[in-house]
Amino acid sequence: MFAKFSVFATVASLAAIANAQLQVLSPGGANLWWVAQSSNTLLWNCQQSQVQNFTIVLINSNSSILNGALPIVAIENNFDCSKTITQQQANLPVASNYKVQLANPLNSTDVYAESDFFDIKPLGSAYPDASATPTAGGSSTASGASSSGSSSPTSGSSSSDAISMKSSVAGLVGAAGVALAAMVL
Repeated sequence: MFAKFSVFATVASLAAIANAQLQVLSPGGANLWWVAQSSNTLLWNCQQSQVQNFTIVLINSNSSILNGALPIVAIENNFDCSKTITQQQANLPVASNYKVQLANPLNSTDVYAESDFFDIKPLGSAYPDASATPTAGGSSTASGASSSGSSSPTSGSSSSDAISMKSSVAGLVGAAGVALAAMVL
């Protein structure tokens, strides 16, 4: 009986991994910050995810800055690909170590995706350079006198890696299902 439960748990875990491809593209990391008391943009990879909607939550590792998770958007549709966060939604102090979480609207502790750490800079600071901001498709373009190209966001894997991972997980889920069926018989 324990083995059957273990296989069920494994199958459920692998299925969750296969669908957990939602990624926060911006903000996050040293080059993608927000500006205090200003409108800021949240960007995620909407095309690579099966998630229909989520809650947008802000956290900070320093409890004196933000004591617990702060929901800022109750339900956001995945297909929007980005959201302008107004100063009324996220009027937060200038600090480091913030993260954005995209979570289950019914249970915000069930986090679908999380940004890298980022800063909120003082009012009047420049926004990140447009060339540092990835697109919803998962790439950004660098511009300069002699270079142009694309790069994957620092917080995630490329879409071919995600497809490869999904295929591998699907194979594992299928194999676990066959093993489960054999155990039941």
